[in-house]
Amino acid sequence: MMDVSPPRGTRDFFPEDMRLRSWLFAHFREVARLHGFEEYDAPALESEELYVRKAGEEITAQLYNFEDKGGRKVALRPEMTPSLARLILQKGQALALPAKWFSIPQCWRYERMTRGRKREHFQWNMDIFGVPSVTAEAELLSAITMLMRRLGLTSKDVGIKVSSRKVLQSVLLPLGVTPENFAPVCVLVDKLDKVPRDAIEADLAALGLQPVVVDKIIETLSLRDIADLARIVGEDNDAVKELRELFALAESYGFRDWLQFDASVVRGLAYYTGVVFEAFDRGATLRAICGGGRYDRLLSTFGGPDTPACGFGFGDVVIMELLADKKLTPQLTPNVDDVVFFMGETLRRPAMEVAAKLRAQGRSVDMVLEDKKPKWAFKHADRLGALRVILLAPSEWEKGLIRIKDLKSGEEKDVPASSLA
Repeated sequence: MMDVSPPRGTRDFFPEDMRLRSWLFAHFREVARLHGFEEYDAPALESEELYVRKAGEEITAQLYNFEDKGGRKVALRPEMTPSLARLILQKGQALALPAKWFSIPQCWRYERMTRGRKREHFQWNMDIFGVPSVTAEAELLSAITMLMRRLGLTSKDVGIKVSSRKVLQSVLLPLGVTPENFAPVCVLVDKLDKVPRDAIEADLAALGLQPVVVDKIIETLSLRDIADLARIVGEDNDAVKELRELFALAESYGFRDWLQFDASVVRGLAYYTGVVFEAFDRGATLRAICGGGRYDRLLSTFGGPDTPACGFGFGDVVIMELLADKKLTPQLTPNVDDVVFFMGETLRRPAMEVAAKLRAQGRSVDMVLEDKKPKWAFKHADRLGALRVILLAPSEWEKGLIRIKDLKSGEEKDVPASSLA
């Protein structure tokens, strides 16, 4: 017998798993709708060059990439933002700004697996193009915190660390770090809590950074108060002003208690240019729940014009782990209204007509397809969580009646077949 397990790092979704996935995705879509976002999608298979950048990002080494039969280099998408950039560029000047789009793509990365990290996952993406101010980031954070609340989580369970790439930029550029090297430096700095410091220092040295610069980076990353940041770079610094405004907006939206300033957040993708953020488990048992930030220069890396933009990615794996830990995972049953059951082969066709009528009225109907005993049918209906059993029995049918049993109340009644609803 063949191995029936899915490829390592991927998942099967049995019906009970799909119920949970659909429940989570419904929350994703409803929160996006409530914030005025429109859904889009793109191919899972993209050109490899869409993801190959030269900033030392892990994502480039984690691609599921190959040559297709036409010799083209392609890859399964590891993230959605480059595909989104491609779609925005297709629209060009025909796109009305601001554009608020969301998607729930499946993504693949060949990476080391840990709890909450698989090689494929679904990711709720929300992005805003055309808004240069941090009002856009506030809108994204509003969506994240609303989603958390809908799932039963509070700010005591989840926090959101917020910083800005401009924090490091303010410190490093005066020390001789060139604009060209800044993004690769941020990618390396993001690995400080994952890779031994001496290894990171060696990579930073390879970019021409002196030990004193590395020390300054470490010192800056330790900041946890915007006031301390302001004392170092000045109140008029862009990072300070934007962060203060963002926290004030969070107060107005009602999610200030979820946020905390943490200069160590830089995010591992090269294209971020401003505010960056990560949601985390306050119990410290899981990796980042979601993350994102501003990427005003993303489109220009694909040959388009610089356009203000920001967004986030929110994976399905980590949040389901957290909900399980908190015992917040719902117990979902199949969504069946009626089970239609007939007694005797002569009533099969009338039972099918009844099922068709109920379905036309919008009811979910499970038609018992084989000639079964009543005990089996009722047990089957209970397993499906059905609301009613619709029974066609010879004696009642001769009188033009159908028996209905309400499985919640236990009440049974006979109704004319013509008035069934």
